[in-house]
Amino acid sequence: MRSIWNGAISFGLVSIPIKLVNATENHSVSFRQIHTADGGRIRYRKVCELEGEEVSQEEIGKGYEDADGSIVPITDEDLAALPIPTAKTIEIVAFVPASSIDPLQLDSAYYLSANGVPAAKPYTLLREALKRSEKVALAKFALRGRERLGMLRVVDDVIAMHGLLWPDEIRRPEGVAPDAAVTIRDAELDLADALMDTLGEVAMDSLHDDYREAVEAMIAAKAEGGETVAPAETAAEGGKVIDLMAALESSVKAARESRGEGERVGEVTPLKGRRKKAAAKKATASATATKKAAKAGTGTTAKAAAKTTAKKAAPAKRSPRKRTSA
Repeated sequence: MRSIWNGAISFGLVSIPIKLVNATENHSVSFRQIHTADGGRIRYRKVCELEGEEVSQEEIGKGYEDADGSIVPITDEDLAALPIPTAKTIEIVAFVPASSIDPLQLDSAYYLSANGVPAAKPYTLLREALKRSEKVALAKFALRGRERLGMLRVVDDVIAMHGLLWPDEIRRPEGVAPDAAVTIRDAELDLADALMDTLGEVAMDSLHDDYREAVEAMIAAKAEGGETVAPAETAAEGGKVIDLMAALESSVKAARESRGEGERVGEVTPLKGRRKKAAAKKATASATATKKAAKAGTGTTAKAAAKTTAKKAAPAKRSPRKRTSA
């Protein structure tokens, strides 16, 4: 794989020469803009708004637009002169549990490759130390003109680095949660648990992009002059009020049938909440029946029952101890 950055990992006083390579690739189908009348490509030209003429890439530089609209020119020399210690160094600042990293911060992923034979031993040392500690390394590095935050972890026998957004780049979820007060019943949670258990786990390698495959098949059909098949229309259900219990039960049934477990659908009915209610009803009915039987009994029977109950409830009398003289 082609490296996109060369530098070193700073691990205390240890320096590990490394190369940075992209760990991911984009498989999305890309399109070009065309003139629909004749199929000609639509291209963008870079034009100076003051002269109205197209300029070459060699003539294009950087500039910062100030609040009043004025442009402050910035050169590569200006940026290179900035005192950034991480310009060519991935500087490890701490080792923390992976659970302390908010997944919202995760950005691009890279592989770190040892650059040269002398780098092999310190690279392996850091990799094994990360494995044994079961922690990840937090680091600072500079890439594409800005300083970034990174997380180093071990993937197989390689040290991988995830670019992280800075904490102040994560927006608070204000106004996102539902405003309405909602009560979730135990029966609904039981069904949700059953659905989660039924769906179970999945092998990540088995997941693929169905939409991309459909786009590629459509493009191939059009390129060969064939007709594309329109998908069947489905009724839009956005914002539709549904029976949550019915939807959950249907979801559990469909998930089990897709796994060949259709015969077990009936097991969803006796839920925890329903079992508790049934037991409570049974206990109430039993107590009511006992009271009715006591009222219907004869006076003698009632007295005998009361006497027996009192006898059971009364504490047993202790027999007095005999004192013995010394």
